[in-house]
Amino acid sequence: MNTITDFDFNGHKALIRVDFNVPLDKETQAVTDDTRLRAALPTINKILGDGGSVILMSHLGRPKDGPEEKYSMKHVIGRLESLLGRPVLFATDCIGESAASAASKLQPGEVLLLENLRFHPEETKGDEDFAEQLSRLGDVYVNDAFGTAHRAHASTTIVAKFFDAGHRMAGLLLAAEVEAGTKVLRNAEKPFTAIIGGAKVSDKILILEKLLDLADNIIIGGGMAYTFYKAQGGHIGSSLCEEDRLDAALQLLEQASAKGVNVYLPEDSILADRFAADAATQVTASKEIPDGWMGLDIGPAALREFSYVIAQSKTILWNGPMGVFEMEAFQKGTAEVAQAIARASAQGAYSLVGGGDSVAAINTFHLSDKVSYVSTGGGAMLEFFEGKELPGVAALN
Repeated sequence: MNTITDFDFNGHKALIRVDFNVPLDKETQAVTDDTRLRAALPTINKILGDGGSVILMSHLGRPKDGPEEKYSMKHVIGRLESLLGRPVLFATDCIGESAASAASKLQPGEVLLLENLRFHPEETKGDEDFAEQLSRLGDVYVNDAFGTAHRAHASTTIVAKFFDAGHRMAGLLLAAEVEAGTKVLRNAEKPFTAIIGGAKVSDKILILEKLLDLADNIIIGGGMAYTFYKAQGGHIGSSLCEEDRLDAALQLLEQASAKGVNVYLPEDSILADRFAADAATQVTASKEIPDGWMGLDIGPAALREFSYVIAQSKTILWNGPMGVFEMEAFQKGTAEVAQAIARASAQGAYSLVGGGDSVAAINTFHLSDKVSYVSTGGGAMLEFFEGKELPGVAALN
């Protein structure tokens, strides 16, 4: 896979697929989390520093029937200009006269942002004509959007075919994501511990199955843990449970045992009498939850065990929270697991954190600079670890 590292962009117009799908304030439309904007800066600045110009294309939100003002890319301009320290020009469409005219006038050192790609349904359909129109805007194609690399959309995959092998390449972010994922997937130092959380077994079953061939330890937290306990005959009260995944949960535990992989479920849980921030709480064994109560976080005994396993690890993958960390009463499990990963990282372990909720948690607890790598891709990272080929990466080869 070519990267931008050794390419001289002097005099070139780089068409860059970035992932600027950032959260906006509902009232002011201001960017509330600029993580994805900052992640693209090294690639943008390398190209500008070479003497090239930059044409940025991205999607924002999920517009349904054409343009919607609340999803306009113009809302990110102010924050992007602040981060870049230079003006950002804007085209009111991503194809057609407005885009073509703005791109043709672009001078070295200038940045142009195109309007939301998904204002055109052809983007998500992977339409070749749409991709060809995009390709006319630049003479080099750079994909720096790992978060969308698992989608065979026009701007992430199809457009690459309109550039020869020497003029389609990965940006610094995409290259770093693939390198970090490959390090864990193929070159993990042992012991390797995977921490998988979240609400549903169905969302994580494929990565769990893949990890049985990679990991020494699998820690399972979040709502999905109760499906495993129910499958083993435990009493889980009104905790989240996927009844149609009980057999799959049992089968996974049996496979883990056969392969010598240690699976750790939370021994105890913080319970709530209702799903609310001010609910009454108690601590109980996770397999003995009373009727009318639900587990919303891992308990102190689980934390001690999980923290010990993490401390012994040399490679750590974390995807998914341990509980409903958005509510203060149920965030301790996720916070302390994050801190345990940070401590292990400080002792030399390699830690990769990925998935929207995990990234939100690591940022909430101000630990993003205390782990080895924080991935910008949720679905893309999951599919990467499931062993699937990512179309956006394959298109660069």
